[in-house]
Amino acid sequence: MVLLLIIAVGFGGFVAISNAIGGGQPSGQPTGAGSAPAGQPTASASESSAASEDPSASPTPSSGDGCEQNLVTVTAATDKQAYAAGEKPMLSLKVTNNNKVPCEINIGTSQMEYMITSGSDRIFSSKDCQAESTDLMKTIAPGKSETANFPWQRNRTVQGCESIDAKPGAGGAYYVFTARLANKTSAKGAVFQLN
Repeated sequence: MVLLLIIAVGFGGFVAISNAIGGGQPSGQPTGAGSAPAGQPTASASESSAASEDPSASPTPSSGDGCEQNLVTVTAATDKQAYAAGEKPMLSLKVTNNNKVPCEINIGTSQMEYMITSGSDRIFSSKDCQAESTDLMKTIAPGKSETANFPWQRNRTVQGCESIDAKPGAGGAYYVFTARLANKTSAKGAVFQLN
């Protein structure tokens, strides 16, 4: 199943669609409806350029112009607190520049992870079945944010993308969504319920 990962700037009309492979769990990956063949990630944007960066590196500015990384924050949110049977949660990863200067940050799929847990049970990670990823550099103005939305298919994944038939429990079960961009993780997870 093909999904959209939409990266939108809160102060403008910029939209980029990124593809990633779903491997054995195709319904759990952020993918776009572009013309690229399945498994070939792409990124497009009218106001930004892709740049190669180490996926394990922090989202850093391109120059030492006063952008302090401890003032760049990542938050996790869902569009609802409870979902009816079959309803897909929309997970949002938001990166905010709390500096007084613009910061150039890699907001590509190479840096993002959407993680869902239930207690100590690791339910889902967008990285599990992602065979390829893209970099997307974007300058975020002071006090502004960018948000990437991911519709979760209510599926389980495991590291290495091995096939798994188990589904997350419903019937009022609670889950926590944690967002990560490079080495920055949301301070609080977003709690939601599946019915």
